[in-house]
Amino acid sequence: MHSEKLLEHFRNPQNVGELPPPAVTVEVSNPACGDVLRLSVLYEGDRVADVRYKVRGCTASIAAGSALTVWMLGRTRAELSSLNAAVIEEGVGGLIPESKHAAVLCIDAVKALLRKHRM
Repeated sequence: MHSEKLLEHFRNPQNVGELPPPAVTVEVSNPACGDVLRLSVLYEGDRVADVRYKVRGCTASIAAGSALTVWMLGRTRAELSSLNAAVIEEGVGGLIPESKHAAVLCIDAVKALLRKHRM
């Protein structure tokens, strides 16, 4: 059902937790399924120097959050703004149709982050 890559992110999630200020923190949810993603990012200049996440949700959302944080490290704001579902899906080795909401949750979190952290 789920890819081995997704299951690896689920079993051994990367960058779990929260960062204290001056990190920028956002929280987004998917009202349809109830999943919640909290994302904390510390910038050095225009680049993501550190990132942490917490998810309350399904296997796919936990794995997608992990893959998202791995992808985000070292990226610029411009690179973050180019995030799309294909990036998240590639990061977890694909998502079944019932789990595509996990990629949308990640995109929503990055959009909220970019709105909150205007440079």
